[in-house]
Parts: sequence; structure tokens; C-alpha cells
Amino acid sequence: MAAQPAEKTETKPAENTAGPPSGGIKAWLPLILTIVVTPALAYAMTTYVLIPKLQNSLGTQTVQARETGEEHSAPTGEKAAAKESGKAKTKVPLSKVVVNVSGSLGTRLLLASFTLAGSSGDFKTRIEENNDQLRDLASSTLGSKTIADLEKPEARNLIRAELLSQFNSVLGGNPVQEIYITEFAIQ
Repeated sequence: MAAQPAEKTETKPAENTAGPPSGGIKAWLPLILTIVVTPALAYAMTTYVLIPKLQNSLGTQTVQARETGEEHSAPTGEKAAAKESGKAKTKVPLSKVVVNVSGSLGTRLLLASFTLAGSSGDFKTRIEENNDQLRDLASSTLGSKTIADLEKPEARNLIRAELLSQFNSVLGGNPVQEIYITEFAIQ
């Protein structure tokens, strides 16, 4: 028998079936754009859309009293009335009233500071003489508020009105004309 010649097997070079290698900058481009664009977009939306809409809906104006040194706390009509009567308002601070928020089992605190304004001649001395009683009234009033009460949009105005009536009942008459809430923080 004759030996058959061995078949020659031809090896073909392997074809590159994977295609071009993936990766590089093109794969990271969506992530990089997201990381760069999202904070910039959030800042722009907050500064130019949300804050102006909130200010318009609340009817507030930005007060720059610290920069200009002018008093912007009273509306123009009240300033004119104070000038006509010839009496300048005396302001007395009632600072740092800290209370536990009602219903929080002592886990939440409310810090508030007030400035009381009045135009009577002995206003400052009346406030200083009754300082402890006024602070006690403020603590009782604020301590009776729950988190839900404090989160309402009109909460500060309600607290201001309630304190105004209570302070005037203690001092006799209406010596306190306005209460400014200078600090109001819930923790």
C-alpha cells in the first residue's frame, strides 16, 4: 500500500471579528458631560428661575440694609406715619429664645431672636424691666408650636401677631407696635 501524502492544512490568519476597540474618550464623554453640565444647570435654574419666582409669589423684596445702612424694615406708609407723628421708633432686642418644639420629644429645638419696636418715651425701660416676663411668654408661645405649625408659610406672621398681643397685654396698652423676627432656626 502506498502511503498517502499528508494533507496540508493551511492556516489562515485569524480575522478580527471584535471590530475596533471600544473605550477611550468617546466612552467617557456622556459621564463627563453629565458631571460638568448638571451643577451648572442647577445653579442657573436656581438663580435665574426659582428664586425670582419665589420672591414674586411671596411678595418679598431683597433687603440690602446691611450694605447701604438704610432701614428697610418698615413699609413706606409706616415710615411716613412715624415721621408725621414726630416720634422715632425705639428698637429693643430680645435675643436668643431657645425652646423644645412641641411633639418632638425633646429632639427638635427652635431658636428665635426678636427686636421689639415702639414709639413711647419709656419704651426701652418698660421692656428692660419686664424682660424676664417677655422672654417667658415668648418661650411658652414658641414651645407650644409643633413642627407642622412652624413649617406653614404663614408661621412667622402668626407667631409675630400672637407675641405682639401677649407682649402688649403684659406691658399694658399698646407700647409694642412691631416685632421683627431676626433669627428663626429649627434644628
